[in-house]
Amino acid sequence: MHLSENEGIEGNTFVVTGGLGFVGSALCLELLRRGARQVRSFDLRSHSPWSQLLADRGVRCIQGDLVLKKDVENALRGADCVFHLASYGMSGKEMLQFSRVDKVNIDGTLHVLEACLEFGIRRLVYVSTYNVVFGGKEIVNGNEALPYFPIDDHVDPYGRSKSIAEQLVLKYNGRPFKKNIGKCLYTCAVRPAAIYGPGEERHLPRIVSLAKLGLVPFKIGDANVKTDWVYVDNLVLALLLASMGLLDDIPGKGRPVAAGQPYFISDGSPINTFDFIQTFLRSLDYDLPKSWLAVSHALILAKIFWTVYTMLYPFLNRWWLPQPFILPAEVHKVGVTHYFSILKAQHELGYVPMVSPREGMAATISYWQDRKRKSLDGPTIYTWGAVMIGMIVLFACGWFPGPVPLRSLALFLYRSIFGIRLAFCLAMAAHIVEAILAWRLAKRVDPVNARGWFWQTFALGYFSFRYLLKRAK
Repeated sequence: MHLSENEGIEGNTFVVTGGLGFVGSALCLELLRRGARQVRSFDLRSHSPWSQLLADRGVRCIQGDLVLKKDVENALRGADCVFHLASYGMSGKEMLQFSRVDKVNIDGTLHVLEACLEFGIRRLVYVSTYNVVFGGKEIVNGNEALPYFPIDDHVDPYGRSKSIAEQLVLKYNGRPFKKNIGKCLYTCAVRPAAIYGPGEERHLPRIVSLAKLGLVPFKIGDANVKTDWVYVDNLVLALLLASMGLLDDIPGKGRPVAAGQPYFISDGSPINTFDFIQTFLRSLDYDLPKSWLAVSHALILAKIFWTVYTMLYPFLNRWWLPQPFILPAEVHKVGVTHYFSILKAQHELGYVPMVSPREGMAATISYWQDRKRKSLDGPTIYTWGAVMIGMIVLFACGWFPGPVPLRSLALFLYRSIFGIRLAFCLAMAAHIVEAILAWRLAKRVDPVNARGWFWQTFALGYFSFRYLLKRAK
């Protein structure tokens, strides 16, 4: 395509489902920057890290549920183009909520398609996933000619539901409108790689929290396994180009070039996932272990978590239930090579990644370094466990009557009950003094988290205080 950069955008009304999310918000802002008449964000949430910015820039934020047909119709009425980004069940506990996954990803997509036909919306760009063709079998430089992965062979409901939804979207391409005779709906699907960038809210926060606690004990798969990533700005560009590829009023053009077509989108530089993450984590003073776990062994561990969390199905929405460490689909994503060519998107849409992987990673690292400076840092969960258990055991040995585990060892070290009690009291005094010093220092170098530094240092003593000293330097 050879179109102006704002072709089909200026003066038009757009709806972005999932518009309060990381990609959705970036897309809304770019549409406004390029001259859209109105941009509507349709999202189940009422607030997100970007909701205030979107409202300030003039995005109309509509709260609603894809599962409810009336909500969808209310959001889409009068639009010229729809970007359907909203989905459910990509990772973590969401992945196990089978009913909700199907309702949002399949029924919700049907509601969007029917609303487009009802209101005469000419263009629909659907954000799909690599998982429609990938299910754990190696793919090297694949392209859009690959067949869909068999529906019944998907290991998770997300990949299955997105595959069904994408096929529905592409089959709806060319369907005539219900009221406007002679016109029809044009659709296409964009299949993005793993998304990263400043503010990404699904993958990187989970990786950072696990690395901070020391809960990334191994890498998965071989060191030569490669997968794709895509920087958020590159993905937004691809989505805009896809919407232009659905225009049917370009002089000298016949059928829209993107009509009924899927496109793989990435930075075009496949890399081992753990090499990608290693660079990111090292910049934050975290690290990954050097040991590797075979995919077959990782799948056994993942299936155990799948079984346990399936039994906990009624509690999956509860805040106190942590995310599963890993699930089978996630093992495939990081442990099996699967990357795809972007030639089709380049030739048909004119897609060329504007941000290089180096530039994208630099921007992401800068964001996370700033975020780390503003947050409470601390030791791994193993340090927490060792210190807390040690203090509890020392107290129990000094004051609890009757047999206490490790009392013999404590008596050997401190010679008497009085010695044990004195050691405990001195340790507590040291923790209290260090907590007060931490609070006073934090008031100067990290006032927002001063209270957190006090309580963390009260619990851990020097093992917490040394992190604050490092920040002060």
